[in-house]
Amino acid sequence: MSLKEWFEERRKISGSIEDLIERTSKDYIVNEMDKNKNIKIDFNNRLWVQCDNCENLLYMKYLRQNKSVCEECGYHLQMSSSDRIELSIDHGTRHPMDEDMAAPDPIQFHFEDEPYIDRITSCQIRTGLTDAVQTGIGRLNGIPIAIGVMDFQFMGGSMGSVVGEKITRLIEYATKESLPVIMVCASGGARMQEGSFSLMQMAKISAALYIHQLEKKLLYVSILTYPTTGGVTASFGMLGDIIIVEPKAYIAFAGRRVIEQTSGQKVPDGLQVAEHLFDHGLFDLIVPRSLLKGVLSELFQLYGSIPCEKERTLGSVSCNDQQLSSSATRNESNSDTVSSRVENRNNQSQRIVPHLSFSQLSILDPIINRNSVLTTK
Repeated sequence: MSLKEWFEERRKISGSIEDLIERTSKDYIVNEMDKNKNIKIDFNNRLWVQCDNCENLLYMKYLRQNKSVCEECGYHLQMSSSDRIELSIDHGTRHPMDEDMAAPDPIQFHFEDEPYIDRITSCQIRTGLTDAVQTGIGRLNGIPIAIGVMDFQFMGGSMGSVVGEKITRLIEYATKESLPVIMVCASGGARMQEGSFSLMQMAKISAALYIHQLEKKLLYVSILTYPTTGGVTASFGMLGDIIIVEPKAYIAFAGRRVIEQTSGQKVPDGLQVAEHLFDHGLFDLIVPRSLLKGVLSELFQLYGSIPCEKERTLGSVSCNDQQLSSSATRNESNSDTVSSRVENRNNQSQRIVPHLSFSQLSILDPIINRNSVLTTK
């Protein structure tokens, strides 16, 4: 073997070794990347969380026991829809509605190379929900109600066609069965990925509420939590017979940054906070989370939703108080004298609301004594 042939042979061997090392390194890197992709961090099982207001570290176990309210500053942190339902509804009485309804992709929306349907799927896996609202019927301190709770963790609680349809069906069922409706709002507004389909939900829900409130004379309570903005604020969020808001909740139509960029003016601090808006008459009540269930119970009693003495099903509309009320109304129409009409009217009011008035709401006493939080429209 000549010296030239020897060098060429060595060059081939060296090249083969370099190629082998390069291929091995690439395969190793790819395998490690695939392993890292399969590693998932479960934020729901974390032990600590930081308060958004005072930045204090809070132990998750104690935070859940305190209804997601900061022990240091009293700030109300966000809650999942399941936690809110557990907080509001009597245990074992909830019956969910339309759980399997999932969102389509009506306009084939793609954002940053991610199809809208893929984002929906990832949110469903992460939250365990099919969309950004849970609806159903249940009992609140024994009172049959229909309730819908929005979940901000699912795409910012945005309102798409499924959210609008589920809320509309809930209201229509409550109207048919003569049940009061509670709607807990936490949303960034209409869902842009569905275009005008999401905007149409505003009118659809408002039309259902018109029948429920004005034609059937049934109660609708809107509860606004942090944050409630956009199309939800512009529709069913502000249509409640009673509008309740949590302390320091952010309530707006357009966000602060949008207003400042559009108008060129700086938005004052606290302009869109619940306490400032309450001072200007936008809400009826500011109620801490720990008192909410008791306040709702006494409000329903005040408006005549008193549990019957006999057991009744959730869908039943027959009630002794309602029958007495309707019979008193018929007797009143048949009376000829003014005195009998007044007497019948007083008897009717006593049957519907036997002993309650705004000044006698015992659960609201600590709130009334605190800067007169209770007001009427």
